[in-house]
Amino acid sequence: MQTASKKVVNGWAMYDWANSVYNLVITTSFFPIYFLAVTGGDGDQFVTFLGRNFVNSSLYDYVLAASYLLVALLYPILTSIADTRGNKKNFMRFFCYMGALGCSMLFFFKQDTLGLGIVAFMLAAMGWAGSLVFYNAYLPEIAAPADQDRISARGFSFGYIGSVLMQIVGFALVTVMDAAMGTRITFLLVGFWWFGFAQITFARLPKTVIQKPQRGNVFKDGFAEMGKVYAQVRKLPVLKRFLRGFFFYSMGVQTVMLAATLFGSKVLKLPDTKLIITVVAIQLVAILGAWGMSRLSARFGNLKVLMAVILFWIAICVAAYFTASLAEQGVNTEYYFYVLAVGVGLVMGGIQSLSRSTYSKLMPETKDTASFFSYYDVTEKVAIVIGIFSFGYIEEITGNMQNSILSLVVFFTIGFFWLYSALLKQRQTI
Repeated sequence: MQTASKKVVNGWAMYDWANSVYNLVITTSFFPIYFLAVTGGDGDQFVTFLGRNFVNSSLYDYVLAASYLLVALLYPILTSIADTRGNKKNFMRFFCYMGALGCSMLFFFKQDTLGLGIVAFMLAAMGWAGSLVFYNAYLPEIAAPADQDRISARGFSFGYIGSVLMQIVGFALVTVMDAAMGTRITFLLVGFWWFGFAQITFARLPKTVIQKPQRGNVFKDGFAEMGKVYAQVRKLPVLKRFLRGFFFYSMGVQTVMLAATLFGSKVLKLPDTKLIITVVAIQLVAILGAWGMSRLSARFGNLKVLMAVILFWIAICVAAYFTASLAEQGVNTEYYFYVLAVGVGLVMGGIQSLSRSTYSKLMPETKDTASFFSYYDVTEKVAIVIGIFSFGYIEEITGNMQNSILSLVVFFTIGFFWLYSALLKQRQTI
């Protein structure tokens, strides 16, 4: 196939620009800090929700895990409908609007509206995760295999640039006015940003032709489609092993990204302003990381680069564990955190971009791209559920977030060995 026009490709990448503000502002910087402040305003880290006491940071993890689990359960049904009865763009639009609404509703989240805040947070998370499966499914439709690494990296780069701009706006608001109000206005602006810039994407992406019109039971058909994809994956030894590796290392990658700010705030006791500035710096470094990793993959191959990056992630987790130990001993670990943050930035965007394009290259030629990317996204979202739930649960039962970090090392190590197995199998088939 031939890569689509620059207008279409940039229109696709603009959705990263639109929705990445959620990933940065809501899950990575402002919201984790705000959530800990609202739920621990009286100095107590425990919060009551649904009649049960939770450690506030663990409750945060559980809410995210529940959101991704709900989306993962819906994926097979939604993508089956998109492939056989409707349009990817319509479903992508629905989840986009859900996420933007959830972000905007966080404006009303205060200490006495915890339930509303959690519902809004779940809507935002489900909207973000739900829209991505349809967004990712467009990649093999608009890009030739030789261009997929580059175009995937372009999307992530657009996302980082856009989210940094929104982050700067939010930081300015928090600085010039009451911090709580400035933060809540930032949540509102994130919703407007996401909704507004997504219109460029919706205007430029082509309408997908319905390949297999059907009128059966959508629930049965949805899981039947997943079964068909699974049956095909089982016959593709390299793809099968890659997905197993992707499943385990995604537990680590996504949990680090979702919990890093909680770690810096709660364990290392870093000031909020320094945390926010650090997150901005991470995004800038991540732009270079995504670009550099796509270049390295062209030279050394996707699987080799992914394996090297996972080893780097393991080193980051081990360093974070010892940094937390030093913090417990009263050592000033501020600059240690900054070094860790730069390391995360270097590999954060690149591993996501390269994973997406690697899957796109390894999957068989098919017109059911939504179903195949649903399988990919279900794999990732279930991995996030296990990773973030484990992180929160280990902290809750041990009383120390530092212990949760060790679980991430295990996840990354298992993922590395599955990728190594995929590389060996790939060499045998050449």
